[in-house]
Amino acid sequence: MAEQAARRGARSAVADVCTAAVAALPVDGAGVSAMSKAATGHPLYSTGPLSERVEELQITLGEGPCVDAFALGSAVLAPDLRAAGERLRWPVFAVEAVTAGAVAVFAFPLRIGAISPGVLDLYSDVPVELDPAELADAMVFADTATLVLLGARIDRADGSLEDLGGYRAEIDQATGMLGVRIEEAFVRLRAYAYSHERRLAEVAADLVARRLRFGPDEDADAAKDEDQDRSAPDDA
Repeated sequence: MAEQAARRGARSAVADVCTAAVAALPVDGAGVSAMSKAATGHPLYSTGPLSERVEELQITLGEGPCVDAFALGSAVLAPDLRAAGERLRWPVFAVEAVTAGAVAVFAFPLRIGAISPGVLDLYSDVPVELDPAELADAMVFADTATLVLLGARIDRADGSLEDLGGYRAEIDQATGMLGVRIEEAFVRLRAYAYSHERRLAEVAADLVARRLRFGPDEDADAAKDEDQDRSAPDDA
C-alpha cells in the first residue's frame, strides 16, 4: 500500500488497498462502495471497468454480495455466480454480473465496532475459491480499507472523496425532485437506470439538468427522456 501511495505521490487511500488486494489475491479486480443504513450506497473506487460496472450493478439493483455483506455484517462469498444456488440468491445480479465478466465475487464489510462505512468487493473473471490463508488476507485488506476510509473522512485530505460527495449529492438531489418519498424515488431511479442500461449517476445528472423528466404518477419506464434534444432550451 505504501508503495502504491508513493507512486501516486499521495497519502494511502482506498485505491491503494484495492490495488494491493488484487496483487496479493487470486482475483482480477476490486472495489469499495460506501454503504449506510440511513441512505443509499455509492461506489468509492474500482480498479477497472469490470469492477466499476459490478459495483454500480449492485447499488442499482439493490442486490448482490455487497448488499448482503453490509446487511449481515459478515463476509459473503460467491465463488461461481453461474451456479444455480447463486442465481436463486441474486436472480438479476448473478446474470448481469456474469454477462459483464465477473464470475466470482467476494464481499467483506468494513467494520470497526458499531461503525460500518462500506464494503470491499473482490472480483474474478473465472470461478475461484479463497483458501483459509487468502480469506484471512482479504479480511486484513477489509480492515485496512476501513481504517483508511475513516481516516480520509475525518481528515478530508483525499480530494477524490470531495468528488464523491458531489456524486452522492447529485443522486440525492435527483430523488428529491420526483415529488415522492425518498425511498420510492430511489427505487424509480434505479429501475430507470437498469431498464435503460445506464449508470445511476448519469440518470441522476440528467434529472438534475432537466434532460430527463419523471411525471408525478408515471412509472420509471415511462419517463420522458430528452437526451436526444439536449440542445433545446429548457422551458422549465
